[in-house]
Amino acid sequence: MIIRTLTLALLFTLLGSSATAKTIAPPSYSGEIKFIQTIDLNDKFKGYNFSELSGLAFNKKRKQLYMVSDKGRLFSYGVEFTTKGIKLNPQNACNLERKNGKRLKKYKRDSEGVALDNNGKLYISFEGKPKIASFTYDCKKIKNLPLPKALKRAKLRSSNKSLEALAFHPKYGFITALEYPKKGDKKTDQTIYSTSGKEWHLKIDSIKKNAIVAIEVMDDGNLLILERAHIGLLNYVITLRKLYINQCPNNLCKSKKLIQMESKKGWDLADFEGLANLGGGRYLMISDNSDLFFLKNRVVFFQLNQD
Repeated sequence: MIIRTLTLALLFTLLGSSATAKTIAPPSYSGEIKFIQTIDLNDKFKGYNFSELSGLAFNKKRKQLYMVSDKGRLFSYGVEFTTKGIKLNPQNACNLERKNGKRLKKYKRDSEGVALDNNGKLYISFEGKPKIASFTYDCKKIKNLPLPKALKRAKLRSSNKSLEALAFHPKYGFITALEYPKKGDKKTDQTIYSTSGKEWHLKIDSIKKNAIVAIEVMDDGNLLILERAHIGLLNYVITLRKLYINQCPNNLCKSKKLIQMESKKGWDLADFEGLANLGGGRYLMISDNSDLFFLKNRVVFFQLNQD
């Protein structure tokens, strides 16, 4: 096991998974999306192990960025915009707790998505037994949110393939998606669910282990979807797709693939799982380092063209 771990560390180092990376794009890239900045975050945060980050949410008024990890932890950063990108200032970290003040049980703390409602209240989605719950900023659970009926009766491919993504839409409420389609559905047939009962159906690419890992509401009210496929040991395929939620003839929504990035084509990728809208077409992605010492918690700041 030690030899395998050291071998993996060497491989990732040789492939350029560097803390000094300024962009994930290869030198030949000339697309419309502008990759502004890459930040590799520290492994420790105020005494907490800072790893396995899976969800992002941004409070535009307070300029606060919230991150959740698979370990049931919430981290907050102040965001400072600069002429060269952004600066992240660590502020708070805590373990998610039950109403009685005790930490969430180990099998109930797989937090994956995080979102803020119109009033800035914090909500987190979980895998295992799928649920969405509200929390205070200091990690105290308030209550569970009723799931859409279609998700209550959904047959999952596994308990670890459930509510990976969470966002808040001003018209439709909270929106979420299963990481992989329900049992019995084609692997390319995905559905976005809302707490208002509205659903949107779309096609994703037929790539091995391709999954929806994050959703964000765009400035025009449509959805930005982050797809991730992990093909083999060192090859990621990351796709950003725009879903037009008001253009759904025959129950299938129009979508546009904004970009598809692949490690084997020169992109410096990681296991990106979180997505946040900073406003003005600016977004952040964050990666899950799988709690491996040789992988970084990587934040990518990028700009989309407004169309």
